[in-house]
Amino acid sequence: MAVFRSVLFNVLAFLLTLIMGVGAFPVRWFAHGLALPYAKLWSRLVLDLFRAICGVEIRITGQEHVAGAGPKLIASQHQSAFDTLIWMLLVPQPSYVMKGELRRIPLLGPMLILTGMMPIDRADGAKALRLLLRETDTAVQAGKQIIIFPEGTRTAPGEHVALKPGIAAMAAHSGLPVVPVATNSGLFWGRNAFFKRSGVLHIAIGTPIDAPNRKVLLPRIEGAWRDLEKTFH
Repeated sequence: MAVFRSVLFNVLAFLLTLIMGVGAFPVRWFAHGLALPYAKLWSRLVLDLFRAICGVEIRITGQEHVAGAGPKLIASQHQSAFDTLIWMLLVPQPSYVMKGELRRIPLLGPMLILTGMMPIDRADGAKALRLLLRETDTAVQAGKQIIIFPEGTRTAPGEHVALKPGIAAMAAHSGLPVVPVATNSGLFWGRNAFFKRSGVLHIAIGTPIDAPNRKVLLPRIEGAWRDLEKTFH
């Protein structure tokens, strides 16, 4: 049954993405203001398929920590493509810090730019950091909710990697507290995994962290993640 569900979900999600990718051309050409609502609709439909077909229940705790409009800095664990979809629905004006190469994906790349995402080429070193801080300023001034995955790549559930320093630079530069978010999404929609599994997928949103510098902030994010993970059981 799990194999059948996985095949059905992947096929339908691919077809939906293809159809909506082609359907995005009028938005890109004539209606830039509809780019974010259109992307939110796509995310909602993909996740509806995921829940209905794969038998996944999504439980969210601590949503009051990201409620309402206004700028926020959200530091989430990253285990799955699911994590890049769900925040489109949890906050009103999401702006993801993402890999620069995603801009070059056909159909998807141009929409990412129109929806106000923050593509950063990390290989550019100091130049990338300066760009990240400029993009942070722009997002904060627009009242957006910035989502960053400090691990820098998708990790397996329970895997611990050193956090990238960009989150600390953004927090110090913007003055925003950091909202830590833990998840177990990788158990159900793994990294590069064709097969999906049923069960209860948790998203635990923690109390914002206000830390003065990198040496304090990064360990506190990691500690908050570990505490939030304990609530999954």
